Amino acid sequence: MPERRDRFRIAIRDFGPFEAAIREGWRAYCEATGCPLGLEVVAFDLRGLHEAALAAEGLKRGEWDAALLVTDWLAEAGEGRALADLGARLRAEPGSDYPDAWTDSLLRHQRFGDAVLGLPFHDGPECLVYRTDLLDAAGARVPDTWEEFRALARMLSAPEERRWGTVFAAYPDGHNTVYDFCLQLWSRGGDFFDASGKIRLDTPAAEEALAFYRGLLRDAGAIHPECRRLDSIESGRAFARGEAAMMVNWFGFAVMAETLPESRVRGRVSVAPVPATPGFARTALNVYWILGAGAGSPHPAEAYEFIRTCTGTAGDKGLTLGGGVGCRRSTWRDPEVCRRLPFYPELETLHKGARELPRHPAWEQLSRVIDRLVTRAINTAETESRLLADAQREAGRIGSISPAPSLPSPR
Repeated sequence: MPERRDRFRIAIRDFGPFEAAIREGWRAYCEATGCPLGLEVVAFDLRGLHEAALAAEGLKRGEWDAALLVTDWLAEAGEGRALADLGARLRAEPGSDYPDAWTDSLLRHQRFGDAVLGLPFHDGPECLVYRTDLLDAAGARVPDTWEEFRALARMLSAPEERRWGTVFAAYPDGHNTVYDFCLQLWSRGGDFFDASGKIRLDTPAAEEALAFYRGLLRDAGAIHPECRRLDSIESGRAFARGEAAMMVNWFGFAVMAETLPESRVRGRVSVAPVPATPGFARTALNVYWILGAGAGSPHPAEAYEFIRTCTGTAGDKGLTLGGGVGCRRSTWRDPEVCRRLPFYPELETLHKGARELPRHPAWEQLSRVIDRLVTRAINTAETESRLLADAQREAGRIGSISPAPSLPSPR
């Protein structure tokens, strides 16, 4: 690709707070360093961003100097040598606050041996988001178990007021139902792999998880009637409109419910860990965004310094106040942030039980199998055992996927 001497190009997810934070980070970087390069920010939807940055090898070929990537894609990025290793410079940087500024749960997915493929940009594990006023009025406590969750959802439903106990993002887009199934499985002590690392979907824990999830989605006395048409963003907006008493969703949607001008629940929102089954640890699904430098960038020094600036203390707080979710401990404890969003310190508690999706280049294939499994469970009367047996046969064609990261260093 021809050298770009005068431009710095960044591929990002199409989300207003992301673009505003990137542009402010670039302004701060140029002001501090005198960098003469012009900035070009190109925003994509999820599929478009994956295509531009990874599938078309834009980061590797130098079409992009930097990009925002979700952790789902980091195994692919590592295997494809798409991102530059920032590790040596981070460790050698005088006065660097790496890695202490972040929890390990926001660093381990982009580490490959000693290589570090980027820094955390936007966070927000899945958690229980709930209306404090409704629980207080009912004299109810925050549910610890899934059965308590379902019972409370039934209690708090008031369809005549266009409010239901809970809402799920059950739109079959390959993400939302997969994440929900992960939480149901993990909170029952299950996993996707056996002791030898082979895919195992037809387990008792998976059958119990699938039965509970499909049963809840069919419970008209507990759940929002439009769940099957809602993705995570629209389910979050439904909560902000006052159409649900609680939901299991990304932390960022609790923030949205507190900050949207049109929100009807501002000042009445809080968060808690995701429910679990008695006897098993509570867990949070941890998916986050990193800002990484393209391996083929013609401006590697500028890319590194910009990433450090953009994900620094001021940039992280600015993203948070602008509608994103910061990743630094300093942001979670910041007095101004906590005054505006009183539940922010809960992020540290949520991250103690944080767990990531399996890191492997074939995860995308397995997630499609899981999505089809859950979609069939929602839309058919087939037994859970039959559905899981079919999914196991389909997953078996992918081969052995080890849950342990075993990718070579991208350097």
